[in-house]
Amino acid sequence: MENDLLKKVRKIEIRTKALSHQVFAGEYHSAFKGRGMAFSEVREYQYGDDVRNMDWNVTARLRAPYVKIFEEERELTVMLLVDVSGSRLFGTTNQTKKDLLTEIAAVLSFSASINNDKVGALFFSNKVEKFIPPKKGRSHLLRIIRELVEFQPEEQGTDIGVALQYLTNALKKRCTAFLLSDMIDVDGERRPRYEEALKIAANRHDISVINIYDPRERSLPNVGLVHIRDAETGRSSWVNTASSAVRRNYEEWSRDAVENTRSTLRRYRIDTVSIATGEDYVKGLISFFKNRA
Repeated sequence: MENDLLKKVRKIEIRTKALSHQVFAGEYHSAFKGRGMAFSEVREYQYGDDVRNMDWNVTARLRAPYVKIFEEERELTVMLLVDVSGSRLFGTTNQTKKDLLTEIAAVLSFSASINNDKVGALFFSNKVEKFIPPKKGRSHLLRIIRELVEFQPEEQGTDIGVALQYLTNALKKRCTAFLLSDMIDVDGERRPRYEEALKIAANRHDISVINIYDPRERSLPNVGLVHIRDAETGRSSWVNTASSAVRRNYEEWSRDAVENTRSTLRRYRIDTVSIATGEDYVKGLISFFKNRA
């Protein structure tokens, strides 16, 4: 059993480390290193300066346009917020959401490591299950990958707000955080339950969302009467997928939940990418990095 685990960890390391070196390291640097900036000085505006860096207080006081100048920090702290709730084991293609999440988390870890950044991880269900403080080094990254592969949570539910609150309290210095989740955490109105926690965390940290989902979570096939079980609550029931009304209601619920989630993330300027199981995540991540750069 231990040998099988080591082989699986090694296989993930070889694949994702190669991808990080060959594909992602430069894109990651462009997308995130520019966000880890320390204030240096203020100088008069020059043609070509980014207007987003305008210092409006100094501009008003001196009655001339001034911009803030930043210097790139030598290293970033990267945190992976990993959803380990029961629904991560779902998958109707050639992989589960857990498989996809593990590979993407490993790619992000190695990309950060190549750029000399520290990497940490926070595993959450409806509570914080495990916190791995940020560090450097291959052995540390392999520990994170091993936990991604074998970790068994105590709870099965989802509470993204708990993870975001923990991040806010645990890391006082600004970090780059990746939230890897299916983002299915809504109330009776199909609205995100974690909005307040997201608002606070986004003011302190640079947060990005990697939304991992399975196509069947958004639409039901017509396969007649099926018995389904909720992986997080344990509740089960029979569902008649032959009913067009049942399929329509399911799709409406999913569409509303997805759109409300997207709207909330846009409100707090959270960069996000959605990647489905069975999909080539390389293309999605490269596009995500380029959009941030």
